[in-house]
Amino acid sequence: MSPSSTRSRYDASRAEVGELLAGQPRFRVDQLWKGLYEQLAEPAELTTLPKALRNTLDADLPPALTTVVERVSDHGDTVKYLFELPGGSRIETVLMLYPDRVTACVSSQAGCAMACGFCATGQAGFTRQLSTGEIVEQVVRAGRKARQLGRRLANVVFMGMGEPLANEANVWAAIERINTDIGLGARHLTVSTVGLVPGIKRLAEWPMQVNLAVSLHAANDALRDELVPINRRYPLDVLMQTCADYLTATGRRLSFEWALIDGVNDRDSDACELAARCRALPLPAHVNLIPLNPTPGYLTRGTSVKRVHEFRDRLEALGVNATVRRNRGTDIDAACGQLAAGLPVQPVTLGRRTSAF
Repeated sequence: MSPSSTRSRYDASRAEVGELLAGQPRFRVDQLWKGLYEQLAEPAELTTLPKALRNTLDADLPPALTTVVERVSDHGDTVKYLFELPGGSRIETVLMLYPDRVTACVSSQAGCAMACGFCATGQAGFTRQLSTGEIVEQVVRAGRKARQLGRRLANVVFMGMGEPLANEANVWAAIERINTDIGLGARHLTVSTVGLVPGIKRLAEWPMQVNLAVSLHAANDALRDELVPINRRYPLDVLMQTCADYLTATGRRLSFEWALIDGVNDRDSDACELAARCRALPLPAHVNLIPLNPTPGYLTRGTSVKRVHEFRDRLEALGVNATVRRNRGTDIDAACGQLAAGLPVQPVTLGRRTSAF
């Protein structure tokens, strides 16, 4: 592979790796491929390869991600990485360690074009798509860190920066690599979307049984138009029918994400509307309740802890299974909705509430 055609370490296909190793024994391709994906190793660490070859591979298969900052919170149980990409764009990746599992939250885009006002990534706007290799490399870096901490990465959620279904081809290719080459089961992979209906329809036809999470946040069109602007293109009746079709076709797990905002979507009427939407589905859906995390461009408060639990109890009384998600990494801006990779954010107006820097 000539320098002009060099691809990043995890963007190179197996065939390109084979070209790079032309003249080497055939088994070298398997050794390198398994080393990169199964062992999560740097080329320099692959002692099964000759030292001269390791040095060559380090230069000819460069990583795409350069670590700018690594921050730690929750007594070491949450680690956030700020990575710089070729060209200067930046993304963030979060590793979360729980007693029973280790989860990596990865980005699919640098920035996001969905413009959800309460989300720091949406406030910052869209920069560019991530390549397949840039997505996969986040998982490798997270898995390597988990191993250093004596744990094993078990789950990957596409809930970092960006809208995964707006970068569909690269996300699907990354999922195939994560599943086939790294070895994480499809049921341990979750794709989150704000409601891109065409992408959900294609996901329903996809043979790999990944989980789907839909960021709902409102159960009537007037409010959701304001909170999640893509709702104006795919209103709730269309989105919920697509979710119903998805459940019928796949029987796979479906969850709804609901960021609770004080006085905006945490009222009893909101719980009733959400419960009615959930009960209309052919299979039960799970609701993840997330107290709104603070962002510089949206100063409306998150719902109080007491009210969050009252909202959950109301949903459960209405027959909906709901869980309150514990905020992780809020103090290092690593929690849901806080990833902005240092990009400037814009103030957001919601109804009569105006946020400012």
